[in-house]
Amino acid sequence: MDLLTSAKMSLVTAESCSGGLVCTLLSGAEGAGTALEGGFVVYTKDQKAVALGVQRELLQKIGSVEPEIARRMAEGALERSLADIALVLTGVIGPAEDEDGNPVGRVIFGYGLRGEPVEVEECRFEPMEPDEMRNLIVSHALTLLERKIRQAAECGGRRLQRP
Repeated sequence: MDLLTSAKMSLVTAESCSGGLVCTLLSGAEGAGTALEGGFVVYTKDQKAVALGVQRELLQKIGSVEPEIARRMAEGALERSLADIALVLTGVIGPAEDEDGNPVGRVIFGYGLRGEPVEVEECRFEPMEPDEMRNLIVSHALTLLERKIRQAAECGGRRLQRP
């Protein structure tokens, strides 16, 4: 939260496999009242469509654990909030593969600044207990978020144009 606050930026999350854990952790940090806009927990394909505007047809065609879906989730979260930066997680924690055949441990992270293209990163984690994997992916997501905030701060740390 310190990085977000000093960069005069705010965050929104859109979480699937992490079930809102990133937002929950960040909400307890000092500065959350000014730097955390909130979060979307979108576990199902239907909820990704309803809450974030991801096209149902696309979700049915390619599944929900895909880079394009993470991009759309981040775009939808930014469109539906006042945040400057979005952090997205969608993946399979287990204990079994998902309905689209994605293996346990496949996670797509998305992160982007308002007005800029969303970046995505795909990771494949070794299968482990679901709670252990959830903690690992949340830690990785926070590392990615820190990197994105530092990059934005290097570009002037300005508050981006809001809708």
